Amino acid sequence: MKGRVNGSYENIIVMGKSGAGKQPRVDALTRKFGMKQLSTGNIFRHYLGLFEALGPRGPLDRFRDETDGAFLPDDEIQHALGISDRADADDVTLGLKAAYFVNQGRFVPDEITNALFAAAFEAMDYRGAVLDGFPRTEEQARFLKTLADRNGARLDAILWVENEDEAIIARALGRRICETCGGVYHMEHRPPPEPGGCDEMAPDCRIVQRGDDTVESLKARLREFKEKTEPAIDYLAALGIPIHRVSGNLPDYGAEAVEASVFAAMGVE
Repeated sequence: MKGRVNGSYENIIVMGKSGAGKQPRVDALTRKFGMKQLSTGNIFRHYLGLFEALGPRGPLDRFRDETDGAFLPDDEIQHALGISDRADADDVTLGLKAAYFVNQGRFVPDEITNALFAAAFEAMDYRGAVLDGFPRTEEQARFLKTLADRNGARLDAILWVENEDEAIIARALGRRICETCGGVYHMEHRPPPEPGGCDEMAPDCRIVQRGDDTVESLKARLREFKEKTEPAIDYLAALGIPIHRVSGNLPDYGAEAVEASVFAAMGVE
């Protein structure tokens, strides 16, 4: 087994409700320990972007039969989309499947999420990651534990960012992301440095509101956190992985205040 990254942590899991304030805490961890964020959100946005680049394609429920919970065969989907001859047809199809769930504020099924996450985690040699957005279900947590054990990697700590539902909804409605570089902003607490762009080094960045940041989608994600993610946290806690709870709703949202609260909770100087 390889040693811990920076002598302290090999992998850290950041968990919390969607919109609880995880990103500033992730940023604090990556700065402090020289680790890299591994975000399923960014992974999904890549695949969603491939599908969305096709332009409007009508209702997605025509590609899935909810009575048996199955999508149409991939070749039929690709024929309907007119992409059968594209080299990335399988990736675009995966983007469609993810979009079907994301657009409804629902979690993407484990078998799709696990496969995407495993490929990204492997690219990091299963070490030095701040996991953001994974695991979200107990099945994903079990998959993560098996994957880590199989590759001699450790899951050293969980940072649980806690926040109230009402505060989360209010904050998420003001959230904006950069389609190009993945930067995360808030129109009140952390507005983009200039309209339409992230900074002087990225003039082509485009700031948008996430398509799933609506009241209905947010409430659906909050329900799924309670029903699906809390059991995942319980499973990981039962393995003996330390859980450090930190408030996502601080009076001061500055980087120093966030860092102080995170490392106080973790007992790190």
